[in-house]
Amino acid sequence: MNRDRLLKVVVVGDNEVGKNCIFTKFKESFRKIPLEHEPTLFDNFSKLIEVDGIIYHLSVSYTTNSTGCDELRILSYPNTDVFLLCYAIDNRQSFENISSKWIPELKLHSPHTPIVLVGMRITSKRALFNSIISLPFKVSYAEGAAISKYMSAFVECSVKTGENLRAVFREAVRVALDKPKVTLIKCSLL
Repeated sequence: MNRDRLLKVVVVGDNEVGKNCIFTKFKESFRKIPLEHEPTLFDNFSKLIEVDGIIYHLSVSYTTNSTGCDELRILSYPNTDVFLLCYAIDNRQSFENISSKWIPELKLHSPHTPIVLVGMRITSKRALFNSIISLPFKVSYAEGAAISKYMSAFVECSVKTGENLRAVFREAVRVALDKPKVTLIKCSLL
């Protein structure tokens, strides 16, 4: 395999935002998987993906945000080609931690590595849109797009429905190669 086509992807973000689910769904070739949360400290796998007619070998790692595991998580950062920085659109604190925790940590330990911001659980957004009550802790697409100006790309997705999951990993490859075709991928609510 051509070494130029081997890319290391590390999935980070707060606990319980869907990191493990997106990791497992991609690992299992987007097959239907249980969405229950199974806590994991660290996991990785390799998989082939086709992007723009070229096959790439992705080495994907998932890390925890558990208390006392910062050193373990940071050990996965060297030689990373792209980070997938995840937050849940139905968890305002996970979004606020993007600026207060995750960007500073990633920039400190991997200052030149591109970041794809991933808004998880867009299925929740549709449920909220279809309900009468608007809850204040939701994160809008516009808020995600605004903070993503400091990153390489932004994608919202749903592990539950599979919407935009492939786009997350295609965009990760493009960003890692420094040639993004799409920087914002928006979901339709209607």
